[in-house]
Amino acid sequence: MEAGGCAGSELLLAEMVCQAQVSEKTAVRVRLSGRVFTVDKTLLENNCEYFRALFQSGMKECQQEEICLQVVSARGFLLALRVIHGEGPFLDSDEIVEAVECAAFLQIQCLVKHLVHIVNSDNCLLLYHSAAVYGLWELFENAALFIRDMYQDLKEDVQLLPKELTDYVESRIPSTYVTIGSHSPTIKLLQDFMRTVCYLDEDENDWKVLTHLPLNTSTTMAGVTVLDNKIFIVGGVYDISKKIVDSGFCYDVTEDTWTTFSGPQQLRYNCTLVGHEGFLYVIGGEFERSAISSVEKYNVSTDTWSFAAHLPRPASAVPCTKTMGRLFICLWKPKDATEIYEYLVDKNEWSLVTTLIRNQSYGHCMVAHRDNLYVMRNGPSDDFLRCMIDCYNLSSGQWTAMPGQYENSKGALFTAVVRGDSVFTVNRRATVEYAIEDNKWRTKKEMTGFPRIGSMWTFLLRLPKKTKETLGKEDLTNGQFFTASSHFHSNSSVECYY
Repeated sequence: MEAGGCAGSELLLAEMVCQAQVSEKTAVRVRLSGRVFTVDKTLLENNCEYFRALFQSGMKECQQEEICLQVVSARGFLLALRVIHGEGPFLDSDEIVEAVECAAFLQIQCLVKHLVHIVNSDNCLLLYHSAAVYGLWELFENAALFIRDMYQDLKEDVQLLPKELTDYVESRIPSTYVTIGSHSPTIKLLQDFMRTVCYLDEDENDWKVLTHLPLNTSTTMAGVTVLDNKIFIVGGVYDISKKIVDSGFCYDVTEDTWTTFSGPQQLRYNCTLVGHEGFLYVIGGEFERSAISSVEKYNVSTDTWSFAAHLPRPASAVPCTKTMGRLFICLWKPKDATEIYEYLVDKNEWSLVTTLIRNQSYGHCMVAHRDNLYVMRNGPSDDFLRCMIDCYNLSSGQWTAMPGQYENSKGALFTAVVRGDSVFTVNRRATVEYAIEDNKWRTKKEMTGFPRIGSMWTFLLRLPKKTKETLGKEDLTNGQFFTASSHFHSNSSVECYY
């Protein structure tokens, strides 16, 4: 991701670079705001609905060597060209409005996706309002959801928006912190009432039961993730024999139902599962007690698996994170090296991003915030009572060791999830929310711990409006009662305001 925009001389330089990449045979001139851009016609046709319709219309304009546009700014058009060419520029306030305008009028989906990926607490209100003005629904909805997740921090500024936009944000469902413990399959006669998916009620500072795991579902050494607000579970083992569960399981929050789907072609456990751009990716893992390097992706709509590019080397329990539409993993390379790779979807390959050298210390968890990757690792000599954090900035390509140590007794930083500008971590003793600041994480709030033992998976879900009923089953860990969610009702639809 590149910092900065393209104003003044930068605009002219970027224009020259774009034009230098164009072949004379496929070139077309686009005139707007007093500037002329020489652009690859095929590139425009493949990425812009406006130009695709124009070039295929049969009208005289599609045969002209020069096309005049009256409604798009030169800078907005150039920003679109940069994104089409694979760049990922950060945008200032003026550039945001011009980019949104260009994306709307020329119907450039890759630019819309880029705008969605860069939504953050600094620009979310402007992106939200601009998307409403120009009718970009995907951006409008994503910005609204981001604002809803950070509503308490942004409330005063949100109230300055037009009332219909404020009301729409308040009608959205905020993200909720959800955790699953490690559980093996069971039978009905021995049903374990601790086999639950739980969410944190932050208002009441208490963990409550969202749903029970199906009897034949295993989360022990499984891959667990969320895609399109649904929980997916792949792999897992039955018992110490490590016999693998060969079916996948999906929980639909809105319908409050579990369904099964086909497992990957390569049976595996201790794998990593991640949802990315509409697909599930199962990464590495083990089979017959040996680490494997294979990666498979699952098309949810067709219930089919296919192999993707193998990992650079066999690995299990691979730390993984996503940010700004990009997917990253963390691999160990003995001795003392932690490598970060990015999966390039279009090229179907793993690209080495950077390597971190730390004596007798390896990354165990990775989360992302904006253009920063945070690698949580054990202290020297496998000291798991301490957690050290290093930050890698994707824009500058620089590593920074975050000051201080993060004690596992306070927050289990080997499992974490980011929401807005906060990181949530959890273990039995405490759930801790950290505010992400420039070069440190500041403890913002400490809440009740998750009353389970063993490995945990943490993620965010948007839980439909619900009533809560007492389960009536005593929690076997701490003697408290959980409550279960029932009678789910999804929000009624709300029109986008232009």
